[in-house]
Amino acid sequence: MTASILPRPLALPDFPWDSLRPYRARAAQHPDGVVDLAVGAPVDPTPAVARDALAAASDAPGYPAAVGTHTLRAAIIDWMRRRRGVSGLGEDAVIPTIGSKESVALLPLQLGVRPGDLVLHPRAAYPTYDVGARIAGATPVPVDTDADPATWELPDDAPVALVWLNSPGNPDGHVLSTSQLARIVAWARRRGAVVASDECYAELAWAEPWAADGVPSLLDARASGTGPDGAPDPTGLLALYSLSKQSNLAGYRAALLAGDPALVGAVTEIRKHSGLLVPAPVQAVMVSVLADDEHVAAQREAYRARREALLAATAEAGLANDPASAAGLYLWLSGPEDMSALDLVGAFAELGIVVAPGDFYGGAGAGRVRMSLTGTDERVAAACSRLRATDLFRR
Repeated sequence: MTASILPRPLALPDFPWDSLRPYRARAAQHPDGVVDLAVGAPVDPTPAVARDALAAASDAPGYPAAVGTHTLRAAIIDWMRRRRGVSGLGEDAVIPTIGSKESVALLPLQLGVRPGDLVLHPRAAYPTYDVGARIAGATPVPVDTDADPATWELPDDAPVALVWLNSPGNPDGHVLSTSQLARIVAWARRRGAVVASDECYAELAWAEPWAADGVPSLLDARASGTGPDGAPDPTGLLALYSLSKQSNLAGYRAALLAGDPALVGAVTEIRKHSGLLVPAPVQAVMVSVLADDEHVAAQREAYRARREALLAATAEAGLANDPASAAGLYLWLSGPEDMSALDLVGAFAELGIVVAPGDFYGGAGAGRVRMSLTGTDERVAAACSRLRATDLFRR
């Protein structure tokens, strides 16, 4: 009897957004149209600086380098120093990636995480951290990354291979301070684990001290520590960043990875063999937007205005945003105690508004919904008007 050559399916969860179809259908029946705030997909125009760079680089008949051009790597290094407070990076410590979701999903596999290993991630987390661990055959474990890692409850006999951080957090907007980051780094190094920090919302800080001082990076010397020469020590550390949010480049799939040169080199080798190459025109676009802070500031102010409007309207409707939500692209809302996450999603759908149930993001999301700021000014204003006129969230 011939053995089957069909692959065994991975034990992956259902794609969560597929379950929103009936709620989207209900919301679409609203006479003034749907307001879709479930997914953080940018709706504002891609900035002119990016489109001009794309046009200028459109003649690209050859294969791009997996490591990125020297010009791009220099731009990433300069941007990390200027905007993220990270110094001391060389060209061997940075590469472009095809969006950051790809890195989140594939990084455990690229780093050699094995079955039996543990991959830790925040309790309230983007589902792809869990999925990436499963792709590698490892075990995903949610932990409270806001807390001292000494309090994390983990199996004694299972090795921790990777610790995912997400600051500012999706969905909750929590920000980790340099002291919190340093504590996790020290804990992980004692265990021989890599720490990877997804920092794609770092330019969207709303509350102090982060709005004035900036959201700290894992690669900040205050978090990473320093080596014998006094330079920041990136050993065992990786930071991810995406240009999708700050520059409205979600359709370009433009992101970067930075940190320990040994880890970046290992990831790069797999990317070269796999053909995971950022297109040359996109690399040129990345150079242009990393050098231009003006469009980022303008986009941040657009999101700030939408956030303030939605905060006021949801509060008036009887909903509460997470008080620790200090940055990012979302509101993390709770309602009356007797309303589950899906109850809240259903109530929003009655208003023609689509939001994501907190259950998508783990057990910590029970009784919450995530509301994105990525609606046009007109659609956000429509959502605010409907929220002010409703009593669906009051008991």
